[in-house]
Amino acid sequence: MTRLSVNLNKIALVRNARPLAIPGVVHMARLALGAGAHGITVHPRPDARHIRSDDVHALSALLRDDPAHEFNIEGNPFHNVMELVRAVRPQQCTLVPDDPGAPTSDHGWDLARDGERLRPVIAELRSLGVRVSLFMDPVPEAMAAAKAIGADRVELYTEPYAQAFGTAGEGASLALYAATARAATAAGLGVNAGHDLNLDNLPPLLAAAPQIEEVSIGHALTADALELGMAGAVRAYLDAIRRGHGAAA
Repeated sequence: MTRLSVNLNKIALVRNARPLAIPGVVHMARLALGAGAHGITVHPRPDARHIRSDDVHALSALLRDDPAHEFNIEGNPFHNVMELVRAVRPQQCTLVPDDPGAPTSDHGWDLARDGERLRPVIAELRSLGVRVSLFMDPVPEAMAAAKAIGADRVELYTEPYAQAFGTAGEGASLALYAATARAATAAGLGVNAGHDLNLDNLPPLLAAAPQIEEVSIGHALTADALELGMAGAVRAYLDAIRRGHGAAA
């Protein structure tokens, strides 16, 4: 069954709007994990507009020596993320090619351009005992290249699917993600997915690509938590995952 990692960036963004400690990032992590989430994701950016370095250390302390739950740190290895990963050694690091000022991640790696630059970064992370995932567009032909430079997993960038969901292009988009997931598995990679996934579009994606081992969800889950509470939102996403795999909610 696909695992759920809750991205806490938007919780931190709300907190940072005032010089207060609410909502608490660690508190929300505890609520999410207590409701059944399998892990926590953060994507610290150089301007610290949401997750800050002290959040990374506090969440690492929460998750340390807890084999039931994983910590996933996302970011561009050529900006600020490597120093944090070296310090806390999360279970997984997702390398993302975002620009420092980008409002959110909006494309995957071009391995023809960046593959050799990524290779030593991946080797260092693996030497630290950190699983490496590469944020990738749904291009089946690129999966073997990701494996060749040492990645353990890919995270499929799902905004194009989210935009196609409910339109005439949904079927073709699902077919592309399914083909990419199959190609990744055939290359020996694990498969993650994330970006703009929500309670409606998540089950069809998992039904089409059951190879997906983990989804990282933040924006929509945070919005749903405003109505359902954090624990209720996590339970709703776990139900959506079960529906995607054909199990009763």
